[in-house]
This record gives sequence, C-alpha cells and structure tokens, in this order.
Amino acid sequence: MSPLDEPETHRASENLIGITAIVGSMAAFVANDSCVKLIGESVPLGELITLRNAIATLYLLMFAVIFGGMTLPANPPRKLMAWRVLADLVATLLFLSGLIALPIADATALSQFMPLAMTAAAAIFLKEHVGWRRWLAALVGLMGVLLIVRPGTTAFSPAALLILAAVAFMVVRDLATRRIGQAVPTLTLAAMSTAAGISAGIFFLPYETWVWPDTRAILLLMLSGALLVIAYALIIIAMRHGDIAIVSPFRYAVIPLALLSGWMIWGEFPDNVQLLGIAVLTSAGIYTFHRERMRTLQR
Repeated sequence: MSPLDEPETHRASENLIGITAIVGSMAAFVANDSCVKLIGESVPLGELITLRNAIATLYLLMFAVIFGGMTLPANPPRKLMAWRVLADLVATLLFLSGLIALPIADATALSQFMPLAMTAAAAIFLKEHVGWRRWLAALVGLMGVLLIVRPGTTAFSPAALLILAAVAFMVVRDLATRRIGQAVPTLTLAAMSTAAGISAGIFFLPYETWVWPDTRAILLLMLSGALLVIAYALIIIAMRHGDIAIVSPFRYAVIPLALLSGWMIWGEFPDNVQLLGIAVLTSAGIYTFHRERMRTLQR
C-alpha cells in the first residue's frame, strides 16, 4: 500500500466503525422500545417513564464519571436548553404512549418521518437551503406515512397520531439542538433530558395508580435504562468516527430490526399496504440523506 492510499483506507475504516456503531445504536433503541412495551403491560406509563429515566440518569452519570464529557460552559444558552429538554420530554411521553398502543414496527416506522420533517423545518425556521428534490422526498415520505396510518379506514389507529405528534416535538428538540451547537456536550444534554423525564410521573399521578413492579418488570427497567445509555454512547461514537452523510442512512436499520422484534415477541407483522408505506418512507429518507451528501460534496 502506498502512503497516498493510507488516508483513504483510514477514512473507510472510520466509516465502517461509524456504520457499525449506528446500526448497534438502532438495535439498542429497538431493544429498549421492546422492553418498554413489555413493561407497559403491567406498569402505568408515568411510573414507567419515571423509573426508567431515573435508572438511565444514574447510568449516564456513571458513564460520565468513567469517560468524562459531561460539562457545562460558563454561559450556557439556558433558554434553548430549556426548550430542548421540554420538547424532548413531551416527545418521549407522546412516543411511549403511542408505542405501547401500536405494533412496534408501525410506531418505529412512523417515527422515521422525523428526518424528513426536520428537512422541512430547517428550511422554514433556520432558513437552510432545501432544493426541490428534498422537498419532493419529504412529500413522498408523507405519502408513506399516510399508507402506514391509513386515516379514514378501519385500519386507522388514533395512537398513530401520538407518534406523529411526538415527531413534531422531536423536530423542535433538534432545532434547539442545532441552535445550541457545540456549546454544550451531547452527554450533558442527554443527562438533562433523562433527568427531566423523572418528573414525568407527576403529570400522571392524578390519572394513575402506581404499582410495585414485579421482578420481571424491575429487570426490564434496568435493562431498558442500560440500553438507552448504550444507544446514546454508540450514536456519539458513530458521529465522531464516520462521515455523517455516509453513516446517517444506516439509521433506517431500525425498521427491519423493529419488524423482527415485533414478529419474534408479539407475533406482529404489517400488512402489504403498511409494508409499502414503510418502503416508501424509508426510500424517501435515504434519498434525502443522499441529496444532503451530494450537496456537501459540491461545496
């Protein structure tokens, strides 16, 4: 190998690390969501979120002690951070409410409309340039969402609207994250979000009767918290090692993984129309990442 080949080989190696990390992160998220659905069969939602986030916060603090990376600048953008934490909390409440009620593959697929919605939001609110191809991809992705949800038919589930509302708050969260930039480390933002989630139970107390989790639920809660931290850690690794434009499309590995989880644990599998919608939505998302990469290369 010539010295000229070494940078290219190193870049390919870094991208492979990034791709492996992002796929591992998606697997951890699906496993976490599967745990949440199983816990939700016996534990009320508010209690579930409170306990899971308390465990995840503890794990994140341990992670920070071992590896570092949880700091706060002298003058942090407090208002933006507050908006981000609030949006993330509402998104979590909405998503988990929908996740418990819907098949995991449907909930996961609908949540993947977020990158397309983010493209539109970045153009509108951040004045980022979005060409007609990416606008078209967003519209095609919306058609995929409609095929999955099928409003006005007997197959429609109102819980799907909870996932789409969660996507809207995820967009608010990520817009705030972009405005924050590198001022606050990712680990600090993640810990703030999980810590805020501990208070979720307060909103549900008037409507829920908390129960003492059985051994199975406690083990699943501990596993869920650990998986959440693993997923966050792997995303950080992926973003630091790989070319974002190359690594990001592999986020859509979450959909086949969710399909597999739903089939293996609950015997669920989407019908042909939903599968078509999932394929359309996934293709539109991957094409959007492709256009973003082409745009980056042209600069």
